[in-house]
Amino acid sequence: MKSGDSTTIDVTDSAAGGSAAAKGKAVSVVAAPPPRPGGMKKGVAIFDFILRLCAIVTALAAAAAMGTSDETLPFFTQFFQFQASYDDLPTFEFFVIAMALVGGYLVLSLPFSIVCIVRPHAVGLRLLLLILDTMALTLATAAGAAAAAIVYLAHNGNPNTNWLAICGQFGDFCQKVSGAVVASLITVVVFVVLVVLSAVALRRI
Repeated sequence: MKSGDSTTIDVTDSAAGGSAAAKGKAVSVVAAPPPRPGGMKKGVAIFDFILRLCAIVTALAAAAAMGTSDETLPFFTQFFQFQASYDDLPTFEFFVIAMALVGGYLVLSLPFSIVCIVRPHAVGLRLLLLILDTMALTLATAAGAAAAAIVYLAHNGNPNTNWLAICGQFGDFCQKVSGAVVASLITVVVFVVLVVLSAVALRRI
């Protein structure tokens, strides 16, 4: 009987020990929960939203800087007045329209980006943004590259075609259009990052 009692006590202790160990394990699991699914995708979506805000600023700044580029020299003759304005060149007019369209698209895309934050597994919406971002990237690249070529000629001219550099006379005008081109190129870089982020998010879904 004594040996049986001792055996019963040993089994009870082991059961109690196992119960305590189980409780300890349960507590540890509660203290360190597994990572939530979609956490990385949500972080990518938040970064996407921030980049869109930055691109809105740069795109609209580029359009505004180019659209307000106008300079008139303080001297003139009876028949001529020396003036430089963005609407003298169709390339600069295209730049203003294109960057304004890109900025408008970015503003309209903000609600879709917010939905991607709330629903990081939305494949269709992410694919739509990827396609539209690629189109906007193409438009911004075309506008920036065309304007950059004209700005280069304004600074350096082209002796082979007798195109004279005008930035020596129209300094403020050249400064504005150069800043607009730089802002447009920053917008292009941001769009490239947005397209890559969308592609990565779609691959991980």
